[in-house]
Amino acid sequence: MRTRPLKVALLGCGVVGSEVTRIITTQSHDLAERIGAPIELAGIAVRRPNRVREGVPTELLTTDATALVKRGDLDVVVEVIGGIEPVRTLITTAFEHGASVVSANKALLAADGASLHAKAVEHGVDLYYEAAVAGAIPLIRPLRESLAGDKVNRVLGIVNGTTNFILDKMDSSGAGYSEALDEATALGYAEADPTADVEGFDAAAKAAILAGIAFHTRVTIDDVHREGITEVTAADIASARNMGCTVKLLAICERALDGRSVTARVHPAMIPLSHPLASVREAYNAVFVEAEAAGRLMFYGPGAGGAPTASAVLGDLVAACRNKLAATTGAGESAYTRLPVSPMGDVVTRYHISLDVADKPGVLAQVATVFAEHDVSIDTVRQQGKDGEASLVVVTHRALDAALSATVSSLRKLDTVRGVASIMRVEGE
Repeated sequence: MRTRPLKVALLGCGVVGSEVTRIITTQSHDLAERIGAPIELAGIAVRRPNRVREGVPTELLTTDATALVKRGDLDVVVEVIGGIEPVRTLITTAFEHGASVVSANKALLAADGASLHAKAVEHGVDLYYEAAVAGAIPLIRPLRESLAGDKVNRVLGIVNGTTNFILDKMDSSGAGYSEALDEATALGYAEADPTADVEGFDAAAKAAILAGIAFHTRVTIDDVHREGITEVTAADIASARNMGCTVKLLAICERALDGRSVTARVHPAMIPLSHPLASVREAYNAVFVEAEAAGRLMFYGPGAGGAPTASAVLGDLVAACRNKLAATTGAGESAYTRLPVSPMGDVVTRYHISLDVADKPGVLAQVATVFAEHDVSIDTVRQQGKDGEASLVVVTHRALDAALSATVSSLRKLDTVRGVASIMRVEGE
C-alpha cells in the first residue's frame, strides 16, 4: 500500500457532508485497504464555521471554498452544496487544478453536465455523481458500465421520496393532498418550501441525467416535460383504485420505437397494482430499467437522507481515488447517438379523464364523437348521474399525447361538459 495519503476536500458539510466526514474518519482503515492508499481530509468548505457539527474536525473548516479548490495538491473534491453557482465555478476550478470531483448535484448536472464532462476530459480527471439520482441506490454506474454493452429502451422510476410519501398516504389513508403534505413536512420528508419536489423539478433533473446515460445522448432538464402532484385529488386516487391501479409520480425516459429519438417526462400517472413500482411505499425510490438483452431490471432502496446519500458519495470517492493511484480515469460522458428529444405531444400513452357533464340523453354520444374526431379510441366509460348532474370517467386506448390534449380542449368547449375534473395518464402496462 502506498503510504502517502490521497488528499480529499469537501465542499459543504450539512446532513450529507457531515455523514461523509464521519465515514471517512471512522472507517479510514477499511477505505485505505479498498483504495490501496490512505485518504486524508484536507479541508472542508462551509458557510457557517461556528455551527456545531458533531464529529467534524473544526481545524479543517474554511469559508474560502475557492482557495480550497485552488490548492493544487488535492486528489479529489467532494461537492455536496447543491445549486448552480458558485458550484459550477468551484468544480471547474478543481478540475483546472488537477482534482477529480464527486458530486451529488442533480440540478447542475441536469443543466450543464456536458460542459462539466468536457472540462473533466480536458484536464484528465474524473467526474462521478452516483449520489445525484436515487440516493443509495446503485443506478448511474450500472447504466453507465454494467449495461454498456446492452441497449436500454426504457427507464421508468419513482425518483422522489417526498412525492411518493404524499401519494402513498393519500392512497392508504384517504387523506387529501394538503393533509398528506403536512404529514410529510412534520416527519422531515418535505422541505419548508416543497416546490422542487411537489412540482416535479427534482424528478425532472434526475430524469434528464438518467435519459442521457441510458440512451447515450445529451438531455437537459429543459428537454424534460414536467408536471407535479399538486392537482392530484382524493377522487383521482379513488378512481385509480377502482381500476386496480395506484397513483405515482413517475420519471419516464423512452427510446422511440424507430430508434430515432428519445423522450423524457415527469408526471403523475396511474399504474396497475401488478406493476413492481406500485408496491414502492412511503419515501422509497425505485427504478425499472428495460434493456434488450438484460430484460427488465429493478433497482430499489432509500432515495434520500444523509447516510444513504453518503453511501453513494463514498462509492464514487473510492472509485475516483483508485483511478488516481492508477493514473487513469473512469467512464466519462457517452453521447455518441446524438438523438433528438421529442416533445411530449409525440409520446404514445393512455389517458384517464373525469368529466362533469349534464345528466341528459345524448351527452355520452357527444363526448364519444369528440374522441373519434381526434382519432382517440375509448377503452372504457363509467357514468354516474344524480339531480341533473353526472360524472363521466373515460379511459382511452394508447394514442398520441397531442391527440389526447386536443381531445380534452374540444371537450371543454361542449355545452354539455360543465368541467374537466381531472386528467391523468395511465402507464406501466
